Amino acid sequence: MKFDSGWNERLVMLALHETQGIGWRSIDKVHKHASLMDCVHYSDKEWAELGLRGDQVKAVKQGLQLERIQSINERYERLGVQIITALDDHYPPLLRQMFDPPWVIYVLGDERLLHAPSIAMVGTRVPTAYGRQTALKLAEQLSGAGLTVVSGLARGIDRFAHEGALRGIGSTVAVLGTPIDVVYPPDNRTLYRSIAESGLLLSEYPIGMRSHPGLFPQRNRIIAGLSLGTIVVEAALRSGSLITADQALDMSREVYAVPGPISSPKSEGANKLIKQGSAKMVTELKDVLEDFIYRSDLRNALMMAEKPAGKTAADLTDEERRILQLLQDKPGSADELHEQTGIPFGHLHAVLINLTIKHKIEQHPGFIYSVL
Repeated sequence: MKFDSGWNERLVMLALHETQGIGWRSIDKVHKHASLMDCVHYSDKEWAELGLRGDQVKAVKQGLQLERIQSINERYERLGVQIITALDDHYPPLLRQMFDPPWVIYVLGDERLLHAPSIAMVGTRVPTAYGRQTALKLAEQLSGAGLTVVSGLARGIDRFAHEGALRGIGSTVAVLGTPIDVVYPPDNRTLYRSIAESGLLLSEYPIGMRSHPGLFPQRNRIIAGLSLGTIVVEAALRSGSLITADQALDMSREVYAVPGPISSPKSEGANKLIKQGSAKMVTELKDVLEDFIYRSDLRNALMMAEKPAGKTAADLTDEERRILQLLQDKPGSADELHEQTGIPFGHLHAVLINLTIKHKIEQHPGFIYSVL
């Protein structure tokens, strides 16, 4: 990227955003007070009049150094990260509708996904087999219909939402609660790389910013803000996923919830959303798509969803369905499945491998199997 000899408003916004101790509200005050260009030459008194403390004034004057911000830009370029500010024409239009849109976002991957119709999917970090299977299947169907699935790259429902969405044409956007070069949790590193290659990673936080738990609830507003609607899959009564749902409601976006067993604490939050009328119940893809029939880019997908599904290569055999049914209630070992079905061990092993390849079950240590 080539730079002019002087400042422009975009560089000023980025410089302020990259300055430690200068948050969203401080930038908002500067932006509303006058042209961003003016603040490059503010005196200590003028900064103080905007409400900045002494340590903030010192930090911002050091931050507003042209060579520094040019060096920062070059560092992101080397990493393949694109910087998008609220001043840019290609800033996501849905984010502009938020009360507190991020001033700057850092993205890695397919930037076009920021402008594609998107649905968020959130839920517990410790899902049941029912929750995992539901998130994976529904995300794959949404992506297959051309919708981009937005989630937060956390453990649990987030992970299965991203994995399912990567199988369809809609792909996925992961909104991080860390700087864009930090993978958290570390066990999602392979998924992080897959999203960077086939989807999009997004963060509001500058590289080098120290991560802390407070960043994760803050990023949830972006998950809701990027999306036409938010689906809650398994959430307890005090789940952070319900905060994301509330944020979506505050933005006048659609909210959906997948019903769960009334005996499961992990479904209490989602069931409550449905019961109190805050969320529409979702049991199939059509429940989501029918709310967007006015969009020509989704109308064909809705028509396809209403048609009976034809036989596909992923259809299950009778034996596979039998095994899957047995594992619905609780995980089981190969020995237990052999006793329950009478299927010879050699053939049973092949059936279990096929179900694993089809992402219907997963294997745990000790040859224990559970439904995804």
